[in-house]
Amino acid sequence: MSQVAFITGTRKGIGRAIAEHLLSQGWIVGGCSRRSTDLVHENYHHFEIDVADEAAVIETIKTIKKLHGPIRALINNAGVASMNHILLTPVESYEKIFKTNVLGTFLVLRETAKQMSRNGGGRIINFSSIASPLNLEGEALYAASKSAVESLTKTAAKELASMDITVNAIGPTPVETDLIKLVPKEKIDALLEQQPIKRLGTQEDILNCVDFLLKPESDFITGQILYLGGVN
Repeated sequence: MSQVAFITGTRKGIGRAIAEHLLSQGWIVGGCSRRSTDLVHENYHHFEIDVADEAAVIETIKTIKKLHGPIRALINNAGVASMNHILLTPVESYEKIFKTNVLGTFLVLRETAKQMSRNGGGRIINFSSIASPLNLEGEALYAASKSAVESLTKTAAKELASMDITVNAIGPTPVETDLIKLVPKEKIDALLEQQPIKRLGTQEDILNCVDFLLKPESDFITGQILYLGGVN
């Protein structure tokens, strides 16, 4: 019987790459975004929701179980970013970033963990960013939101361990997605200079981390933030 995964932010970019990757491995995948997707697969079910909408999240997690069985893996990928000097950052940016990155991650984690706790456990992977440990200029709110995700990850790992649920996070270096396409090249180059491995990340780098954290042998790993590019 195929295992079931739920991935947020699957319309494009990293989320879509993870969805396609798990589908190729035989997983049944539920995915979501605010808009529709052209991803079509017999084992893929798409939900048009906002991850910060509590009622929609609750209904979606329940529906996945009804249709396919309990969720065994959650990939909390959905996120938004904004780049501004802190003195020029409007409060609307705070509301947008924290609503999706922090509230959305929390709601999906909470509801999925409830289901996992009643059905033999599972794996939760959140998404952070190297913007947090590097305290990147121009990304104060984004970095702060990802710091919150990291704290949530570590605390949830402790609270859920007795339920056979592991909770970890991946902190990618910049990957060529819509999140960085508007960032000036000199900013990207300056960031890469802070990494021991001086290159952009790839989707394959992230898929490798996902595979590692989902392996049966990784059941002793929890509360960890896996940064890419050598950041510490």
